Amino acid sequence: MKIELNSFFDEIYETDEKGIPNFKIYSGGKWYFPVTGEFIDVRSPIDNSLVARISAASEEDADRVLNDAYKAKPLIRRMPAIDRMNALTAASQLIQQNFEALRNSIVINNGKTVADAAGEIKSTMHRLSLTFEETRKIFGDYIPGDWAEENVGKYALIIREPVGLVLAISPFNYPLFITFTKAIPALLAGNSVIIKPPSADPIPPILMTKIMQESGIPPAALSLVTGKGSLGSYMAESPIVDVVTFTGSTGVGKELTKISGIKKIHLELGGKGAAIILNDADLPDAATKTLAGSLKNAGQRCDAISRVLVQSGVYRDFCNLLAEGIKEWTAGDPRDEGSKIGPMISREAVNHVMELVEDAVNRGARLVHGGKSRENYMEATLLLDVPLEARIMWEETFGPVVPVHEFRTIDEAIEIANRSEYGLDSAVFTRDLNSAWKVAKRLEVGEVTINNYPAHGVGFFPFGGVKESGLGREGIGYSIDEFTNMKTIVFQTAGASIWETEKTPAEILSQAGKL
Repeated sequence: MKIELNSFFDEIYETDEKGIPNFKIYSGGKWYFPVTGEFIDVRSPIDNSLVARISAASEEDADRVLNDAYKAKPLIRRMPAIDRMNALTAASQLIQQNFEALRNSIVINNGKTVADAAGEIKSTMHRLSLTFEETRKIFGDYIPGDWAEENVGKYALIIREPVGLVLAISPFNYPLFITFTKAIPALLAGNSVIIKPPSADPIPPILMTKIMQESGIPPAALSLVTGKGSLGSYMAESPIVDVVTFTGSTGVGKELTKISGIKKIHLELGGKGAAIILNDADLPDAATKTLAGSLKNAGQRCDAISRVLVQSGVYRDFCNLLAEGIKEWTAGDPRDEGSKIGPMISREAVNHVMELVEDAVNRGARLVHGGKSRENYMEATLLLDVPLEARIMWEETFGPVVPVHEFRTIDEAIEIANRSEYGLDSAVFTRDLNSAWKVAKRLEVGEVTINNYPAHGVGFFPFGGVKESGLGREGIGYSIDEFTNMKTIVFQTAGASIWETEKTPAEILSQAGKL
């Protein structure tokens, strides 16, 4: 198993005597090995083979990166916005030129199928091409003050300015796309950015950092540091970091909130999305979309459907459709065209999901399909008649399992869905507008999708959660809010006296040729 790299990436790594690439960290416009000289093994989830090593940066290394990024703040801030935008557009072109290397790195390092890896790269390119849309939130406002007696003669301009230094900590499930949906708007807004990629699959964001280096962004304005998870916490605590943006588990998100101090925090955390199937739903369509929403990327998505609530009038028919449709979701080597599900990120992740399945079966759920695993692979699994006491109805699954529970009334389904500590997203399938509106309004989540499964996609719509699922929003035109500060500039003028003139109305009209 080997990650194939072309000469474009020669600067960012050195190979050892066995041909294994050892990757450097990046700050101040330079690629270098940290002072520790230590590395972390990176293995492919496909077969657990060693495919690379990343630098295990120390706190001393992190301090250097923080200092370099801090000094770069004025470099990116004074760069004209049109130049920042052009640089990001150039990055999209460089991705196209290095498409094969990026796709190979995602397949080998993350375990995505070839098609899904290509989709992640194309989404990243699309996101870069839409930077013009992002700028719509950088415009300001004008507020006249003469609507309040104490403000007569005052006028205010409301502008948005870069926050300064952004620390972006990204997850393993979309190592390229999620990392750079944080970095792209932060750079566009004029911020210096430090990327802390996931330790499990850091290679795609490392390669992308090289692409960004060559795009025209001031080299020192983007940094990348690899190491243990604790390194992200260490940097988040630094007072020179102005924003921490993190996608990952709720537990880590809470810890980052505690240690970050008074600074902006953007968190996209866990989810427990429910798909609610009503009696009048288009059942074949709902079944197909429910399976896709549950099983894509082996269910390793925060926005995945991870419990299915089906109304009693169609419960049996819908379960039959699921049982038939899930047969198409075969797990296997992601390089094989016949595989729709690749490996999970690790055996530990598989074990967690298998525990949830075993718990559900022990509590009375019926295992209809799947339920087996081998190494990092887990079969697509269908559980019917899952009782509410089962852990899988409440804990984040992050695996290829479809747990199904029957309900009688819409109110009952809403109550079950809202009982979760999470509030990221959910879906409802129905032909009735009033029912769709009722469910959408009453669900305690950040997003409700009607007649389809939730999908963040390229970010056209704002995405984020409530309750234990996070703070803030991501999306084109919305991420900018997280990476800018609002500033009010108040002008004291002469007030109404600016309208005074020595000329009479007749003289003014005569001069204008209207008399």
